[in-house]
Amino acid sequence: MANINKIVKVNSLTEAYELNQKRSNVVLGGFMWLKMGNRSFQNAIDLSKLGLDQIEETGDAFSIGCMCTLRDLELHAGLNQAFKGGIREAVHHIIGVQFRNGATVGGSIYGRYGFSDVLTCFMALNTTVELYKAGIMPLTEFAELKYDNDILLRIHIKKDQRRLSYQSQRLSKTDFPLITVAVSKKDDCFYIAVGARPAKARLLVKPGCTLNKNSLEEDIIDFSNWAADQFNYGSNMRGSEDYRRHLAAVYIKRGIKELL
Repeated sequence: MANINKIVKVNSLTEAYELNQKRSNVVLGGFMWLKMGNRSFQNAIDLSKLGLDQIEETGDAFSIGCMCTLRDLELHAGLNQAFKGGIREAVHHIIGVQFRNGATVGGSIYGRYGFSDVLTCFMALNTTVELYKAGIMPLTEFAELKYDNDILLRIHIKKDQRRLSYQSQRLSKTDFPLITVAVSKKDDCFYIAVGARPAKARLLVKPGCTLNKNSLEEDIIDFSNWAADQFNYGSNMRGSEDYRRHLAAVYIKRGIKELL
């Protein structure tokens, strides 16, 4: 269990950033995963007064504040309409409603956890992250960075007519995922993200794909097997490397067929 000496409700991002430069301090978020560790923190930085708990929709994008909860994602009508329920599918398996009412989007993305459904889902979309110091960058680039003391403010998802399908496998309903797969399509380009390998999600982009609704089943299977082989997998208590690779191919195929 994590130990916190003091919770500081900051009044500005500058104050939050300056406090976060000390290794003994931490941004609090929803405190759902941090509490599972054994670290002690001098100050927990609470961003709840900074208005970062809103999902804003414009004509061409969504802007999701870091303090929005997973439950906010699940219930947001605009997100569900734009991505045909794909984001809801990604989060509604996570533990339970009580947990999703506490866990924040910022914590899920900034943590870059291998088991993160949210990271896998957003990676298959046209997603950028907004950091206090580093500014805006693609989520794929952010996911590969080393952890630092910057503060994640918002996640931006563009409406670029990309369609989304999300799949995951769990050994039991509220368990961590064994594999996570997000497939999106825009024009003739497929975007395939695979996470819980058990490493964090990575993205495969395949432009110029000729698959369509009239494609033969064998062609879809061949493409899915090829795509699954572009990722590395490992073994742990939930499943073996070979089993994960097999599941990835199955769920990539299902995602492609759903989009076609």
